[in-house]
Amino acid sequence: MSDVLTCENVCRTFIEAGRELQILKDISFSIAKGERVAIMGASGSGKTTLLNTIGGLESPTSGVVKIAGQSIYDISERQRTKMRNRQLGFVYQFHHLLPEFSALENVAMPLLLGGQSIAVAIEKATALLASVGLKERLTHNPAKLSGGERQRVAIARALVTTPACVLMDEPTGNLDSNTAMDIQTLMDDLNKQYGISFVVVTHDDRVAQRMDRILVLEDGQLTQRV
Repeated sequence: MSDVLTCENVCRTFIEAGRELQILKDISFSIAKGERVAIMGASGSGKTTLLNTIGGLESPTSGVVKIAGQSIYDISERQRTKMRNRQLGFVYQFHHLLPEFSALENVAMPLLLGGQSIAVAIEKATALLASVGLKERLTHNPAKLSGGERQRVAIARALVTTPACVLMDEPTGNLDSNTAMDIQTLMDDLNKQYGISFVVVTHDDRVAQRMDRILVLEDGQLTQRV
């Protein structure tokens, strides 16, 4: 299997009140095509910082991040934005759906921003929403959807460009346990169907145990749980 995402000696340092805080220390790992990886760690350990760094949202202080073999911090912001749109999907604990738009419009948005025609974007978004069990909810805006339904829309939005990898930050953290397991089952099904890699930051050991690997971030360093 080829690697879709690679980190090489990534460090991330912040200056706070005149003190240097090293959040990420010399982190190296890779994600293979179709692989599902959980990242766990205590609150404040830097999990979200790591996710944002590998997702092209926060530049590392040093080190290299590659997506599909391309170093993402050696290109312009415009090129990096295009790469994120095509190669990565993002799902957050708080779904960040646009409240004034329908489920269908929210899911079609990444395709439209990537230059697809309205007809193609609507067709793909409709098919994907049906695949996540929301065929009857296309025209509903987020306020009219349950928490689980909103998260399904967010997952569909992340998948609509058929990215190589989806990055998820506590995707089930704001859901009840039954809905959280439904979302996890959906992720498993979509992984098998599309061969998309998943990197999931989570506190939920039940979610982590269903991944192919569990990585633990502690004291700025990433280790694999045996």
